[in-house]
Amino acid sequence: MAEPRTSQLFSRKPLELLMEEMRGENRLRRILGPVQLTALGVGAIIGAGIFVATGAAAHNVAGPALMLSYVVAGITCIFAALCYAEFASMVPVAGSAYTYAYATLGELFAWIIGWDLILEYGVSSAAVATGWSAYAQSSLSKLGLELPLLLRESPWRYDAVHGIFVRTGSVINLPAVLVTAVVTWVLVKGIKESAGFNATMVGIKVAAVLFVIAVGVFFISTTNWHPFAPFGWTGLSFFGHPVAGQVDPGGKPVGMLAGAAIIFFAYIGFDSVSTHTEEAKNPQRDVPLAIVISLVLCTVLYIAVVAVLTGMVRFDQLDVNAPVSMAFKTKGLGWAEGLIATAGVAGITSVLLVMMLSGPRVFLAMARDGLLPQSVFGVVHPTFRTPWKSTMLIGLFVAVLSGLLPIDSLLHLTNIGTLLAFVIVCTAILIMRRKYPDAPRPFRCPWVPVVPILGILCCLLLMFSLPAENWWRLIAWLAVGFVIYFAYGRRHSVMRRYLASGAQDRS
Repeated sequence: MAEPRTSQLFSRKPLELLMEEMRGENRLRRILGPVQLTALGVGAIIGAGIFVATGAAAHNVAGPALMLSYVVAGITCIFAALCYAEFASMVPVAGSAYTYAYATLGELFAWIIGWDLILEYGVSSAAVATGWSAYAQSSLSKLGLELPLLLRESPWRYDAVHGIFVRTGSVINLPAVLVTAVVTWVLVKGIKESAGFNATMVGIKVAAVLFVIAVGVFFISTTNWHPFAPFGWTGLSFFGHPVAGQVDPGGKPVGMLAGAAIIFFAYIGFDSVSTHTEEAKNPQRDVPLAIVISLVLCTVLYIAVVAVLTGMVRFDQLDVNAPVSMAFKTKGLGWAEGLIATAGVAGITSVLLVMMLSGPRVFLAMARDGLLPQSVFGVVHPTFRTPWKSTMLIGLFVAVLSGLLPIDSLLHLTNIGTLLAFVIVCTAILIMRRKYPDAPRPFRCPWVPVVPILGILCCLLLMFSLPAENWWRLIAWLAVGFVIYFAYGRRHSVMRRYLASGAQDRS
């Protein structure tokens, strides 16, 4: 007798089955140590935004109180990070939040999170590649070098004011395509080469950030920190409608908490460490350690940079487009601009690498479960031990998006999708503690259920603070995902066969 039709949708993947998969032959190579894993986390979190977005947020939204905005956002991420760390130590296989959701909430929720992670890593990679192109071209222009107009950007640009697409005069964003091709080649070559390249990029940008902090601290004037919170301490909205605090001329909330909602997305990427659990030498110890250290380290660096920036120049005089460079110029340190530009390019490169490195690992986990074609997304290269086919497909996808399409409007999808993943992981910890109370946990999330509940509430608060159109975009994306799941994934699911065999055994 067959199982009821709805049982598969909410069937949970047994922990025993997950542990059995760890002993399979089609595995990735375990060569990442704690330093490499931490570098992957830092590489994903810190990009050129630390030199750009901080200035705009301080100037327009929070003022010097942006320092506390980073504290609030960092604490929110810590709640989610501790939940990620416990799962990563329990189930050291590829898949991250997708795998955790499968074990606790069932197949349908697992698909939703997997589809969300595809969004996070795929679309955000295209956005980062486009940002890399713009930043690199800006740096080259300072040397008097410019690409032909036909090769500078995508053929269209979205005009948010009029709600239409306009032609740019270009044919393709060639730098974005080229950097995507190079990163794809490095990723296919092997995790060791990828981690080594990332570590080099991380070293360059962290050195530059430390330089900015170490030099800038001597030019701080504490009078620039007054008033500390010129826009207030709140600034909350609900589905685009302000509910507490001040608003700007455009009707958008401003204030310390509004700043936290905006710069929270500077932290997106720490969760990518958990996608590499299967490639860690000692995942039970090193992955939780790398997640927490990378997040704390980046939070400290973010706060220090904001403190230096707003201390060197009054917040309302910061240059929105190049705040660090202009702040140093006003103090007679214009020579530092080249160093900052180099660090910016290195920063974006490492973010692109980690985002494109993480996506295929999620595809691999979904293919192993039959939700995506195994022959494409589940193949591990016999020599390089990387998911090479899915890596190349993601590379092609990112190259097309970044080379031909304006993706600024798509980037908001990444934000809300990632927050949804955080909410589900925090929820899954509560379920896992109840369902498998005696399962080995090399790392235990402290103060359960307080930490997971606070993580859920903080992430929901930030989700509701996003504009209403972000929710509609998320719903549209999920609708496409449901079509793929019910057309292919549900019929080819390994769990479907597992349930069917169990039903036969009982008959």
